[in-house]
Amino acid sequence: MIEFFGEFLGTFILILLGNGVVANVNLDKTHSQGSGWIVITAGWAMAVFVAVLSTADISGAHINPAVTLGLAFSGLFEWAKVAPFILAQMLGAMLGALSVYVFFRHHFSITATAGAKKACFCTGPAIRHFRNNFFSEAVGTFVLVLAVLLITLPQLEYQSLGGSTKVGLGSLGALPVALVVFSIGLSLGGTTGYAINPARDLGPRIVHALLPLKNKDNTDWQYSWIPVLGPVAGAGLASLVHYFIICNC
Repeated sequence: MIEFFGEFLGTFILILLGNGVVANVNLDKTHSQGSGWIVITAGWAMAVFVAVLSTADISGAHINPAVTLGLAFSGLFEWAKVAPFILAQMLGAMLGALSVYVFFRHHFSITATAGAKKACFCTGPAIRHFRNNFFSEAVGTFVLVLAVLLITLPQLEYQSLGGSTKVGLGSLGALPVALVVFSIGLSLGGTTGYAINPARDLGPRIVHALLPLKNKDNTDWQYSWIPVLGPVAGAGLASLVHYFIICNC
C-alpha cells in the first residue's frame, strides 16, 4: 500500500502548493494579490518539484492520471495498478483543495469575485471554444507526458522505500519535470489554465461544488470533461511518439 499512499501524498502536496499559489494571487488582501501569471506558473512548477522530490522513491511520483496512463500505454506500468493509482491521486487532489480552502478561508470570505475563488480550485478557458480548449489541454499534456517518458527511460527500474521495484520518476527527475511544467505554463498555459492533469482539475472541482462558498460561481460541469479527456488524449499521443522513438533507438 505504500506506493498508493505515495501517490495520495504527492498529489496532495501538488494541489496544496499549486492551488495555494493561485489563491495567493487571486484572493483579496493576501500579500501577493495581483502578482500575476509568472508567479502562478513558477509556483506550479515548484509545486511539481516538491511533490516529485517528496514521493518519487515511494511510488514513482506519477501524481497525475495522464502520466500513469502514459506509462501504462507505453508498457512501462502495470494496468492492474492504474485504477488504484488514479483513485489515490483523486483523493489526494481533493484533500489538497480542501486544505487550500481551510488555509485561506478568511480571504475566501472577503473576496467578492466568484470567478477568482473558483480559479483557486479548477481551470477554465480564456476563450470558451471546446474544440480548441480540448486541443490546448491535449497538446500541453503531450509535451508533459513525452518529457516524463523520456526522463524515465534511463531509470525504468529503481528500488523504492517499500523495497520493491517501481517504475516512474526517481528523485533526480524532480527538477527536469518542474522545468517542463514551468515551460508549458509560460508558453501554452494561457488558453485554458493548463490543467494537464485530470486529478488536478476534477478533484478540486468536486470540492468547489461541495463547499458552502459565499458568492459562489457555477462549477461549470459542462466544461469539466475537457481537462480530463484532453490530457488522456495527449498522454496517448505521447506514448505513441515514445514508442517510435524507442523503436528507432
